[in-house]
Amino acid sequence: MKAPPQDSLGLYVSVPFCRSKCTYCNFASGVYPAGEHARYIARVAEEMTAARAWAARIGAELSRTADSVYLGGGTPTLLAPKLLEQLFAAMRAEFDVEPDAEITVECAPGTLSDDTLAAMAAAGVNRVSLGVQSFIDHEAAVSGRLHSRATALDDMRRLRAAGMANLSVDLIAGLPGQTLASWRESLAVLVDCGVSHASVYMLEVDEDSRLGRELLAHGARYHAGLVPSDDAIVRMYSEAIETLARAGFEQYEISNFSRPGFASRHNLRYWQRRPYLGFGLDASSMLRAVAGSHAGEVMRATTSCDLKTWFDRPQPEETIWLSRARQHEEAWFLGLRMQAGVDAAAVERAFGAKLAGRALQAAARLKRKGLVAVEGRTIRLTDQGRLLSNDVFQEFLDLDALADDTCVRDAHSEPLPREQFIS
Repeated sequence: MKAPPQDSLGLYVSVPFCRSKCTYCNFASGVYPAGEHARYIARVAEEMTAARAWAARIGAELSRTADSVYLGGGTPTLLAPKLLEQLFAAMRAEFDVEPDAEITVECAPGTLSDDTLAAMAAAGVNRVSLGVQSFIDHEAAVSGRLHSRATALDDMRRLRAAGMANLSVDLIAGLPGQTLASWRESLAVLVDCGVSHASVYMLEVDEDSRLGRELLAHGARYHAGLVPSDDAIVRMYSEAIETLARAGFEQYEISNFSRPGFASRHNLRYWQRRPYLGFGLDASSMLRAVAGSHAGEVMRATTSCDLKTWFDRPQPEETIWLSRARQHEEAWFLGLRMQAGVDAAAVERAFGAKLAGRALQAAARLKRKGLVAVEGRTIRLTDQGRLLSNDVFQEFLDLDALADDTCVRDAHSEPLPREQFIS
């Protein structure tokens, strides 16, 4: 009996080109010669053409229909208008993008030429995410951003005039030199500019960014000595939740807020574990196998994060098959990211009472600590649980140690998509 067709897809395209590398950035992006842009888009187009054959080889059925598209970066708006046209033409040749699909492009303020705006509108772009990070000019500057508040606000005006009124703004709590007063000013500007969506991130400290490495080494470069304390960053995040709630934004995920009806449909795919396909450098995919030895399992794949390697081998270099136990874990720690929480009854129907029972025991422990709330069969993070979310998620890992509940790996580590942290 033929397996039923899969859910429609979300399509993600990584565009790793930047005007400058921000000090806090931990993505696979950088400053490359403009001559690389055309070569890159041509390679992405080849990747799209080969996607269906690749999926067939691994036993995954690809829907031809896509209901969300996301161009992330890097800075996709650095691409020449002709290259944006080529990219969307290649995409539409392989996939039927639904008429009402959400089509998002990330934009660094100050990179929108009139020709770029026209090319985006012609391609059907209907949502733009602006990487503002701070509306305080000196905070943006010391972090490596090349725009001012005036530039960001003018770009919003021009986008609306071009018919792209569904706008999202990113802010980061914890930038060097940031104070509670300056953070409140950024939040006030965000609210006043009338955007429909906001993403608020707390500064990540890790070895994948220059600022993170400097902080870990207790150095002073990149203004590391001016980074606010952890307690101050937590206060800023809490202030954002309160300010945005008063302004009519709903917090639908740990870092994401929207006015009613404007939650990111593409982002929700990641947290709801619906299929998506990634193209380009360091892009992730999640598909379900419908044939072969892995039928019924979930596949996660990631392309190389090194540009030279990716040019030589754009197909995913890392593929992981998730057993039911690992899928069950994901259902919890991705589901708990959302304000809606996890429907324990639905998880039990999907994965069985044995696995769900262990998770419910973990939830009971977390409830006693005040980190999750239990309302009927729905379990969600408390305010404190959001602040300690990594500790909460750890409770739902390795719930089952049976030998047949391991991951089958083609490579070394289990990837979660970097693009899940987009706006």
